[in-house]
Amino acid sequence: MSKMHLMPKHWGNNSMAQARTGQIIVADKLTAGYKNKVIWEDATFSVAAGEFVGVLGQNGAGKTTLFRLLMGLMNPIEGKIKLLGESPKRGNPKVGYVPQRRSVNDSMTIEALELVRLGLSGNRWGFSGESTARVERTRAMEALKSVDAESLANRSLGSLSGGELQRVFLAQALVGDVDLLLLDEPLANLDVRREVDLVRIINDVVKSRGVTVMLIAHDLNPLLPVLDRVIYLANGKLATGTPKEVVTTKSLSALYGAPIEVLRDSKGRVAVLGVEEVAHHE
Repeated sequence: MSKMHLMPKHWGNNSMAQARTGQIIVADKLTAGYKNKVIWEDATFSVAAGEFVGVLGQNGAGKTTLFRLLMGLMNPIEGKIKLLGESPKRGNPKVGYVPQRRSVNDSMTIEALELVRLGLSGNRWGFSGESTARVERTRAMEALKSVDAESLANRSLGSLSGGELQRVFLAQALVGDVDLLLLDEPLANLDVRREVDLVRIINDVVKSRGVTVMLIAHDLNPLLPVLDRVIYLANGKLATGTPKEVVTTKSLSALYGAPIEVLRDSKGRVAVLGVEEVAHHE
């Protein structure tokens, strides 16, 4: 097992080194933030190809900031970050992204299959030729199958439940054969059964396609059976390791710089106590 650390020491200097070690993301002494405001700093970490990574922390800790860096939507204040051996760039076809909120209402008549197809054709103006459109629809259907959503192909978005929509959005993000999938709170507003179903589907994608998944969540428990690693952001710092290494009383107290208690019940479920008190006094 990897050792839990705030500042790991290894930094890949070129893409060949990263390919040999299987690292899809490598960050070195990374500081992130906006004009006149640092969100977190001095973060050094790596993520291996095919890992399922939970990104945890309170609102405002910088979870979405990490995603924005990986999508090339902002630059580091200091340090380096490499994605597939290169600096992150906007519109990278190897990166799929499902945002936290997408506006869908009952009147939306676009069918799920066509929305997924937009993951392939949305960057082109005009209509695809018939042969191209046929190939795109086939690939879109395969993406829907991969997330157990084939039966939704001809349903309108406005008729789908929250859990069904998440599977369709997941298929759209996967249809371009991505290497990295970024999911911003896909479990929000789902009931327990649908949380379990969606986590299982995402994990199946990780295992069957070798896609690296980074998933932002507030509740660790639905993810515990499948996570390889967590990235925990708090107090302007970042900790990474396995859940058992990072989500402990000792580790989180060090990260927050305040007493935090981590309790586990007989089924392995985790409760983190003291975080709200820390936030109240910040």
